[in-house]
Amino acid sequence: MSFYSHDPAMGSYIRKLIEKFETEFRFDLKNNISITWVCYQDQNPKPLSGKGAGWIEKRLFYPASIVKLFYACAIESWLLKDLILDSSELQRALSEMIINSSNDATSYIVDLLTATTSGPSLKGQKWMVWKKQRNCINDWLKSFPWDEFQNLNCCQKTWSDGPFGRDKDFYGESLQNRNALTTLGTARLIESLMTGDLLPPQATRKLKSLLFRSLDHIKRKENPENQVDGFLGEGLPISSQLWSKAGLMSEVRHDAAWFLTPNGQKMLLIIFSQGEALAKNNFLLPAFAEEFSKWKMQ
Repeated sequence: MSFYSHDPAMGSYIRKLIEKFETEFRFDLKNNISITWVCYQDQNPKPLSGKGAGWIEKRLFYPASIVKLFYACAIESWLLKDLILDSSELQRALSEMIINSSNDATSYIVDLLTATTSGPSLKGQKWMVWKKQRNCINDWLKSFPWDEFQNLNCCQKTWSDGPFGRDKDFYGESLQNRNALTTLGTARLIESLMTGDLLPPQATRKLKSLLFRSLDHIKRKENPENQVDGFLGEGLPISSQLWSKAGLMSEVRHDAAWFLTPNGQKMLLIIFSQGEALAKNNFLLPAFAEEFSKWKMQ
């Protein structure tokens, strides 16, 4: 059972949009895109109160920078449990990881969360201990009684040039241990965060402020890495309010967004797309967002 109530009309709308854009963009979208879409009637929605639908939303995708959402929430959870010490450097890294999607900051965050460091290959007991510690974020996810978090893999750093040494060994010879997320699991995390169900109010406000994206055209031009252009935010009406985290690399283009449209409709929309052609396409995700934002709940 999903965390939202399935709406057949929304499911039909997703299928129509996929078929429409498959024709327009000439991509095999049916097999290379995953969508979770949830709408809420209340301005301040409660957890599990949305109506929604999805498209292959349980399929695992390489998440690129979307995984940073999970690491940010884990940091706040660790702080609450006094598992790590707060510091100005930690807060700087958290900000850089979410606002600017810094891989260097993410590396520091993963080291803090797991008490591990990158470096040369390890053997024997040291290697076993290192691997166990690197999986502690997965252990945290498994502690939730949520089906949407099953089978997710959040144990790797994010890279510009790729892993080396023990990090490369940890990926496995066939990269079978790469990070892996679903749109459904990502949607559950964002809903629980944005509705205040995951973290206390102060931590929730902090992460929401980091995820907030300006749709102002001038501000976007000043920052080419704004995580709006080429992603869902670009397709929203300019007066919308947006909280989001994008993911992009040579193989994938993803976005995870929580937004409020000018007509007062609050939505959660997660879209993952894979394949080199889709990763390079700057128009598809905005086109989806434009169409989804027009939806009115019955």
